[in-house]
Amino acid sequence: MDKKSIEAILKDYHWMMNSIKLLRSSMIDAGDKLTAQYGDEAGMPKAKGGSQSDPVFQEVKRREKRLNVVRKYEDKVKVVQQRIHLIVEEREMEILHWLLEGKSLRWIALHMGLSLSHVKRLKDSIVEQLANGTNGTNGTNGTNGTYLPKEKSVV
Repeated sequence: MDKKSIEAILKDYHWMMNSIKLLRSSMIDAGDKLTAQYGDEAGMPKAKGGSQSDPVFQEVKRREKRLNVVRKYEDKVKVVQQRIHLIVEEREMEILHWLLEGKSLRWIALHMGLSLSHVKRLKDSIVEQLANGTNGTNGTNGTNGTYLPKEKSVV
């Protein structure tokens, strides 16, 4: 996944999670309120298919479309959730969690006592690691992902 996509997901993560939670709870609530019909109503003929004038059918269609949108949100959220383990540095992890809570970079900088530009650099590092699927500690000789050739001995 590319950096721009990861950055957009991090920015939108908080409200997407809220939408997922609200829709799931509303779908559960709607299912609890369904009741069976008894007596004369049970034997009466029902409308076939879903006519355009049937408000219940229209509501079902609307909710189905909404459910498809939320499934897309779930897929995006899972991308970040499955890659969180890649962030191992303590400051980066703290920044990532505040981003997922919907906090701004300015708020994070004030909260952590860091400069805004430093928080931006750390966020860029987080995005890089999540996009590449690697953490920043995989480099040779602890060089944060860069390759430095070993020094040759003079012997």
